[in-house]
Amino acid sequence: MKTRKFLSIALFALVLGATSFAQKSVMVGGAVMYPTKNIIENAVNSKDHTTLVAAVKAAGLVETLQSKGPFTVFAPTNAAFDKLPKGTVENLLKPENLKTLQTILTYHVVAGKMNASAIAKAIKMGKGKAILKTVSGGTLIAWMKGKKLYITDENGKSAKVTIADVNQSNGVIHVVDAVVLPKQ
Repeated sequence: MKTRKFLSIALFALVLGATSFAQKSVMVGGAVMYPTKNIIENAVNSKDHTTLVAAVKAAGLVETLQSKGPFTVFAPTNAAFDKLPKGTVENLLKPENLKTLQTILTYHVVAGKMNASAIAKAIKMGKGKAILKTVSGGTLIAWMKGKKLYITDENGKSAKVTIADVNQSNGVIHVVDAVVLPKQ
């Protein structure tokens, strides 16, 4: 009887531990990203993503990124936005550029949840490259250099994934070091 009770408790602990491990929290921009929260609920707490959050709000995409999804988001940091030519972000945030801003932001989003291992598997199946269809209708090319994951836009500009697999209740975020742009 004692052995059965011990095994039951051990099995429960193992299952609980596996569940906790599978849903681990990740630190991004000085804040914990909880897998039980959606993309917006987590992103607003990252000090490294204030520009992205402001752009998502200006583009009217908050509700979309709070919805069920799932989404895979390649999230540029503030430093990534700072690499754009001076005045670009301010210009994009103007009401008359709403459509362009929405297109650029949704170009960073792929429908479905693709963690880094799923992307790596797609790259392997594609003999070194995986074509990812974005929500905006464009394409990104995913590839690897060693163990590092990259995405390249339709203009040939690449961004490195600096933090992968930030799980959300409605998808996954991969932090990137550059803003990627659709062909215009």
